[in-house]
Amino acid sequence: MTLVLYNTLSRSKEPFRPLDPARVRMYVCGPTVYDYAHIGNARPVIVFDVLFRLLRRAYGEDRVVYARNITDVDDKINAAAKESGLTIRAITERTAKAFHEDMAALNTLPPSLEPRATEHVAQMIAMIEALIAKGHAYAAEGHVLFGVPTCPDYGRLSGRDRAEMIAGARVEVAPYKKDPADFVLWKPSDADTPGWASPWGRGRPGWHIECSAMSQVHLGPSFDIHGGGVDLIFPHHENELAQSTAANGPGTFARVWMHNGYLMVEGEKMSKSLGNILTVHDLLTEFPGEALRLTLLATQYRQPLDFTRAGIAQAKRTLDRWYLAAGDAAAGDVPAAVVAALEDDLNTPQAIAEMHKLADAALGGDGLAGRGLKAGAGLLGLLANDAAAWRHWRPAEAASGPTDADIAALIEQRVAARRARDFARADAIRKELLEKGVVLEDGAAGTTWRRA
Repeated sequence: MTLVLYNTLSRSKEPFRPLDPARVRMYVCGPTVYDYAHIGNARPVIVFDVLFRLLRRAYGEDRVVYARNITDVDDKINAAAKESGLTIRAITERTAKAFHEDMAALNTLPPSLEPRATEHVAQMIAMIEALIAKGHAYAAEGHVLFGVPTCPDYGRLSGRDRAEMIAGARVEVAPYKKDPADFVLWKPSDADTPGWASPWGRGRPGWHIECSAMSQVHLGPSFDIHGGGVDLIFPHHENELAQSTAANGPGTFARVWMHNGYLMVEGEKMSKSLGNILTVHDLLTEFPGEALRLTLLATQYRQPLDFTRAGIAQAKRTLDRWYLAAGDAAAGDVPAAVVAALEDDLNTPQAIAEMHKLADAALGGDGLAGRGLKAGAGLLGLLANDAAAWRHWRPAEAASGPTDADIAALIEQRVAARRARDFARADAIRKELLEKGVVLEDGAAGTTWRRA
């Protein structure tokens, strides 16, 4: 089956045909590093990690270039620095490090490239100068703005008409604009704000120009896939598309636009006012990273996702079963049914259904199914742990509970009690461990255990 992806630009599924099969290129909008990533931020990271794995399988690991930027110049970062008393550099370095650690705990592969906005300001200035020279941008009161009326097809990505776009909540009204829809490419910086010398005075880039410049530097004026959350379609991606095609000509920039759906928490929108912002950093103290990952993959990426603790618990039970079924066997070939599901616009729910079938067969004694389960899981970024290490994982708040050595000692006592036919004592030990969150499993090879 050919890989088929839903293209936001055409509003349809399309067979994926890269511009150059020897260098498949994907750009995904990365984090603005001012605070810990929340679980909504993690969804696109995981979605496009699965796509990255799928593309590497199809075209070769060394033939896929995945660029995911870091925005390290932004007004939110400036505000966080002022509030904390830390330097902007300290904020961005600390937060980028936490982001990398949290995403690694979700078993995501590092991108091929991770350009930082502050390292590409010269290229942003050059692109702005090109837009001015071509009549698509103008300077006004220390700002440079993109003239939206110079782009006749502006709005084609989001599908919004002009009135709807101007009425949008994030369209800034300013007296120096020639048109209400025009957006900022460059803005002035005061003495307390990061800034760079430019032909328009000391200032800093607007958000939208950052991704256009970085993608062009690393992937060229045209590339295969641009991804991000659905909340980025307008204005960010609409503006990227407009300024990039204005600078480089019609038909350039990304050929396929992919967007993952919104994420809610326990049926409600995640917001500071509701106090329900769930950071990956905090969730990882309660749950293993793979359980969070499977929870995010259980819903097809374009659909809204309701992230719940009940869903995480179910994902953990599923993974317990898959680890038991696969054991520590070497991975075989990825089953065709799993590949076919993912090639159908990343249909992860169907891929997971196929994995359940493989687990059933493996638990029934089919060793080949167990190897297929391990391989299919690898394509989804799952079952990456040692099976025993997975069974023995415990949350941070359970640090006061029994250690692995404590559990092993009690199991030895239980074995001795059973040999002595003291079944009451053996049952008491099982109950004691269960009350402490440890499940014993007796089998032909002896007793194993896992944390509930």
